[in-house]
Amino acid sequence: MVTYHGLENRLNELGLSRSDLTRQLGISSRTVAKIAKGEKLSSNTLEKIAEFLDIRPDQLMEEEIPSGNRNSIDHMSGSSGMKKVVIFGGGTGISSILTGLKLFPLDVTAVIAVSDDGSSTGVLKEELDIPAVGDLGKVLLAMNNVDEDFVRLLRYRFQKSGSLQNHPVRNILLAALIDLKGNLTEAAKYMGGLLRVKGTVLPLTEEKVELIGYGNERAYVGEVAVSSHIRDIDYLTYDHPIKVSREVVSKVLDADLIVFSPGSLYTSIIPHLIAREVREALEMTPAPIMYISNLVTQPGETDGYSVSDHIKVLNKYLKGRKVDMVIANSGTVAPEIAAAYRIKENKFKVELDREEIENLGVRILSDDLIKIDMELGTIVHDELKTAYMVFSSLM
Repeated sequence: MVTYHGLENRLNELGLSRSDLTRQLGISSRTVAKIAKGEKLSSNTLEKIAEFLDIRPDQLMEEEIPSGNRNSIDHMSGSSGMKKVVIFGGGTGISSILTGLKLFPLDVTAVIAVSDDGSSTGVLKEELDIPAVGDLGKVLLAMNNVDEDFVRLLRYRFQKSGSLQNHPVRNILLAALIDLKGNLTEAAKYMGGLLRVKGTVLPLTEEKVELIGYGNERAYVGEVAVSSHIRDIDYLTYDHPIKVSREVVSKVLDADLIVFSPGSLYTSIIPHLIAREVREALEMTPAPIMYISNLVTQPGETDGYSVSDHIKVLNKYLKGRKVDMVIANSGTVAPEIAAAYRIKENKFKVELDREEIENLGVRILSDDLIKIDMELGTIVHDELKTAYMVFSSLM
């Protein structure tokens, strides 16, 4: 293995990205993928890139020294031959799917948006000047393999009035780990170790970022404002150009399957696709792209949306790639539950419009995926059945 710090630094100095090597120099996307994965390039290719960047070939890369202390679990994971799945999302939608996926022999990487600004997450984000930790914490708990008492402890929210009111223990712990470990990626890895997480959980970026929606000649700043004004927004962006974790890019390029999880379409999934480095990596990876469709519409965001409407939005932001397949619900909702959702929350079952989906060139994987959370009385994905469909698509 090699590292290309010299190449990355030189590209940054010139205001270029790896995709410019393809556009301006004619380097193939496969070669660019090798750079991201730390694979050696031929001497001719190195010389060609070095000449383009006006730098010596030996300054582009350096050999990595093999570690003699590599964890045996990491070694087994790398050599197991398990299919690699990268799933993008945030919030409860992705957590439900990951609860099922962890039961299958898959190498799963969850990439989590960190632009949330609501509730405890928003308070910690502002007070401590850190990325949003709430969704990442939920995902880590969803992938846990520890006793339930420890999970209950991390889920616990302080109830008494005061500075800690409404803060879950997991958010406090992640905030502390950012200080101790230096960044959210390392904090997530350490907490993942405590929870014996099978797989990898990564933040999209290490930076504190705000989602911004532009429309009606004004800007809507923050996820809460964006979610409330989707109908007035023409396009989404961040408050500044973000730098995506290099590990995220590497995982995407090495994946066998890319998955967009269910959840808030505009505030959990699209935040990944407005990051330039993610879009470029998705253009380069040969892995197919799957969308796990929402079961019900989200008031203010996706009112009246069918499955194909969700796909069209994703395709719009994907630009150079398109959704290849969709997992969608073909089951029905009990009339009394459907009525409760309609009356209390203004939510409706997402229509599976097969003909329109097929016209988009998307492969449909459908089944009755509805499960009722008896404790909360809410509609959720059947995590085991949905995860099996993801797993089966790779066989």
